[in-house]
Amino acid sequence: MIDLHMHSSCSDGVLPPEQLVLKAQEAGLSHIALCDHDTIGGVEAAIATGRQCDVEVIPGVELSVCFKGYSDVHLLGYWIDIHARELTEQLDAFAFRRANRNREIVMAVNQLLQQEGKDPLNISEVEALADGVMGRPHIARALLQRGYVTGMEDAFSRYLVRCDVPKTYWSLEDALTTIQRIGGVAVLAHPTSITRDQQILTALISELKELGLDGIEVYNTLATEHETMFLQGLSNRLNLLPTGGSDFHGIEEHDLIGKGRGGIRFSDALLPPLRKRAAERSVSAS
Repeated sequence: MIDLHMHSSCSDGVLPPEQLVLKAQEAGLSHIALCDHDTIGGVEAAIATGRQCDVEVIPGVELSVCFKGYSDVHLLGYWIDIHARELTEQLDAFAFRRANRNREIVMAVNQLLQQEGKDPLNISEVEALADGVMGRPHIARALLQRGYVTGMEDAFSRYLVRCDVPKTYWSLEDALTTIQRIGGVAVLAHPTSITRDQQILTALISELKELGLDGIEVYNTLATEHETMFLQGLSNRLNLLPTGGSDFHGIEEHDLIGKGRGGIRFSDALLPPLRKRAAERSVSAS
């Protein structure tokens, strides 16, 4: 079994890359893709651990992009060259801007906490929860550790939504071509997070196919059974590669390694077409 969408503590997951791989081995997985948000900081450690425990770790990333008025669209890149300068420089620039954004969010959260008569959060305690890119989930976890909220959802509804600061996004077109120039395979993550209107989504994904999109994450934790069937049909009709992943973060109880919505497992059969496309892309990129 495989899982092509997992997160470590280098972005907004709970487990360090090494522990994530060991958990994947315990779950009986043979192949996983580490796709942290806008960082490849944990990939080398994950690959090294995978070699020791016979789990193949596919180098990946999940980029936050914008497209046609839709912000925070997520684009997965598989088999990327994590040392490619055009990728690392862009990710470093985004990390710098994101760090400033998250400090502003913490300041806004602290203003609310002080109004409630509570001690403010320290930036250091939030940063300690992140091995790489600090994000809003780390602020939520800091609130949870303080006992200020009852869970992640409570933290977002009471503080983080109210204290949000606009995010900087990569344009989807640029992100897609960058992934492919460095030998990667570009896949749209959990498509129904963009819109659940199937007519609109069909038009958007058709346009992305024309721009060179390689695949869509058909099997994911956000899509209902009916939506999964729709995504299956769409991938077949548009000749897009289907993928599947748990989007594991390790935060919520239903967050399970190697399993999607309803406990579905992700078939090994998804992997060969993706690997073939990556091999073709690698040759053309070299």
